[in-house]
Amino acid sequence: MNPKWASPTARLLVGLAVTLAAVAVFSFYTLHQIDGLEDLQTRIVDRNRKGSLQLLRVQNDVHALGLAMRDMLDGNEPYPLEAWKGQFTRIRKDLEDALNIEASLAPGGRDPERQAYLAQLLAQFWNTTDRMFSLASGGQTEAARALIRDSLGAQQAALTSTVARILVANNEAEQQAAQQIQNIYARVERNIYYFVAAMLVTILLTSLYLIHSNRRLFESLAALSGQKSDLARKLITVQEEALRSISRELHDEFGQILTAVGAMLQRAERRGLPAESPFRIELHEVQVVAQETLEKIRSLSQVLHPAILDDCGLEKALDWYLPIFEKQTGITVQYEKQGISPVIADRVAIHVYRVLQEALNNLARHSKSPLAWVRVRFSPETLQLEVEDRGVGLPAEVSGRRGIGMVAMRERAELLRGRIAFLRPAAGGTLVRLEIPLAETNGHGA
Repeated sequence: MNPKWASPTARLLVGLAVTLAAVAVFSFYTLHQIDGLEDLQTRIVDRNRKGSLQLLRVQNDVHALGLAMRDMLDGNEPYPLEAWKGQFTRIRKDLEDALNIEASLAPGGRDPERQAYLAQLLAQFWNTTDRMFSLASGGQTEAARALIRDSLGAQQAALTSTVARILVANNEAEQQAAQQIQNIYARVERNIYYFVAAMLVTILLTSLYLIHSNRRLFESLAALSGQKSDLARKLITVQEEALRSISRELHDEFGQILTAVGAMLQRAERRGLPAESPFRIELHEVQVVAQETLEKIRSLSQVLHPAILDDCGLEKALDWYLPIFEKQTGITVQYEKQGISPVIADRVAIHVYRVLQEALNNLARHSKSPLAWVRVRFSPETLQLEVEDRGVGLPAEVSGRRGIGMVAMRERAELLRGRIAFLRPAAGGTLVRLEIPLAETNGHGA
């Protein structure tokens, strides 16, 4: 498998690209549908509505003509027929204006024959009207009324029926447009549901893939962490065994050799040599050097691995080490001990001792504090160790040997299945707190 595709990042980027492309396509589709909807509303619905208003205006004018013709036929008015000509002229102008506006708003789907038929009816009606007023002005009133009764009435009725049919057609077109708009809304809504469902499925699949990848990653990290812990346990164990072996070799082998050399020098000094003899003086100097070397080797042996820790346990080792630390550094240590120490396994005691040793060494190198507190609290279940000072405190970033020392302390705490914390007390300085469960570590320690 290509290493590039072994990482989930590449697949996630491809999934993101596909998702963005789907969003872009759906957005374009939705905008296209909305543009079509706006065009439909503008082109059909709004125009039909305005056209219907003009048709109502035409219908009202035709109805007004019908009322005028009825009054002209009744003869109840004292006016001659020619007196109605002005009203007919005003209605004709308004009717022509309304029809011109309606023609500009008429939908493209209207039957042109119906429009031509309406224009033909209007032309016939106005021709008949002109003939009627011509007869009336010539004194032929009865002939004019007969023309109204026989021709104009039928033509006005035909106009009314035609305008009504056109108005119905407009209403039907408007209803169809409204239905198309509803269909578009429903289609867009349905597609939105599909899109949301697809996005949810995509998110679900991506989340499941992320969970699977993260689980594999965490399993790998857990395996690496376990390997690291095993390696740290083995390294620390090997280190402590090496230090123990070197300490014993120094104490036993070299210590015995230097002790034997000192004894031999003492016997040689007692062989009746004069007190002022240069050879006796040189023997004494060699004896002093051998004794100092012996003491240094014993001291180095204790530093590498204190024998008192194996012989007397952790509590005695602390009682022995703290005065030595005070003497070497000049830092006063206030030692507080609570509880009765239970039996602590050697493999546990050495880690606690090393944590104390590293914490005090860090304190001596970095804290600039003349005073330190060491607190040990024993209980059947837990052991708690605290090392505190009132120095400069922990820096913002720990690096170098100081950082390595802290890492080593953390590793030892993990090996003991315990917890270690590096705190800044309210009074200033640094507090190192180690807490380990004795019941587990005594039985399963590193």
